[in-house]
Amino acid sequence: MISFLRGTVAHVGLSTAVIDLNGAGMSVNATPQTLSRLHVGEEGKLFTSLIVREDSLTLFGFASDDEREVFDILLSVSGVGPRLALAVLAVHEPEAIRVAAHSGDSKTFTKVPGIGPKVGARIVLELAGKLVPHGTAGAAGVPTAAEAAWKPQVVAAMTSLGWSEKDASASIDKALADDPEVSFRGNVAEILRTTLRWLGQDGARAGNRIGSRG
Repeated sequence: MISFLRGTVAHVGLSTAVIDLNGAGMSVNATPQTLSRLHVGEEGKLFTSLIVREDSLTLFGFASDDEREVFDILLSVSGVGPRLALAVLAVHEPEAIRVAAHSGDSKTFTKVPGIGPKVGARIVLELAGKLVPHGTAGAAGVPTAAEAAWKPQVVAAMTSLGWSEKDASASIDKALADDPEVSFRGNVAEILRTTLRWLGQDGARAGNRIGSRG
């Protein structure tokens, strides 16, 4: 994998740049913001992601490693190819993309040409748990789009079993704090089983504490 390029800038176009690497010109696709930082005849450095297709090898360049990371993660969304992922980075800074994905803000993505409401919703759903704003990893109280989809269903199932909505919601949060991977998968039945199992274990622990005091 080609992680980065450093060399003399030989050409800067509307959507690509050519970096001279000891006599070999490497063409790189990049956003207008990234290209604006490159100047012909001067040394330039780009972090890169290589996209391999049956009939082509295409390099995409980024001003920072963070941009490249967000680009690569955007490619994990079904229906989002490298051109559309690059378009997202052309409109939004990496941190803004992280915040939108983490908070379930699909409207941020619909501001990108070529992304409608359905694609925007799919992006936040499939990126839930994959992109987290810097400095907020593990922060509580910010529901993801995936959580917004499954939590009401789990709460409803628990209330039908006799718990109040408040107790059900609190129990779900506590149960998944011990096993966060379950919440990322978003399977309602699995989350319900995990919560009920946690409640059973917690009840057993409480019984043991009472028994020890007696």
